[in-house]
Amino acid sequence: MDDQTSSLWQLPLHLQSLIQSELNEGEKIIWVGTPIPRHFSMRSIGIVLFGIPWTAFALFWIAGAAGFKIPDFQKGFDFFPLFGIPFVLIGLGMLTSPLWMIRKARNTAYVLTSIRAIIFNGGFKTDIRSFEPESLGKLHRKQWKDGSGDLIFDKEFRFEQSNTRQQHDLGFLAIQNVKQVEDLVRRLIADTKSG
Repeated sequence: MDDQTSSLWQLPLHLQSLIQSELNEGEKIIWVGTPIPRHFSMRSIGIVLFGIPWTAFALFWIAGAAGFKIPDFQKGFDFFPLFGIPFVLIGLGMLTSPLWMIRKARNTAYVLTSIRAIIFNGGFKTDIRSFEPESLGKLHRKQWKDGSGDLIFDKEFRFEQSNTRQQHDLGFLAIQNVKQVEDLVRRLIADTKSG
């Protein structure tokens, strides 16, 4: 437990203070972890793949609107091609989404305590979710060859910008030694049932 608690002090200061203020009196930390940034960023691969043709088409549209030639400013300036710039910026946002996910991973922490599992999802604001042992019944694990993986507590559906319903995993995502963490969570569930 001392090894796991000491990792709390390796987190950024704002996450340390959030975790400390979230804990109830007598609640003990069993495990603290963070997502592996490169694994966490892989969740945005679909966005990147969609962003490639989006950005290419936006650039093609701008070139077409400009008559497929370099503008001649001596004859005046045509503002019509500039209407494609917001679409290029959206495309660049999609193409750089792995960088945003790495940033989010560095501001995310997972905590398992003596009474619950807590997710601190970072970013511009921090979303804090607690899972009591009785709500961890749908627990399942996705594991990679290196022993890291996702420990999923539940799924939720959100409406995305395109007004489509997307399924998102809730849990300790892209963590090291996922099997060991699963054992700790299952022990918490068992202790709660027997107590």
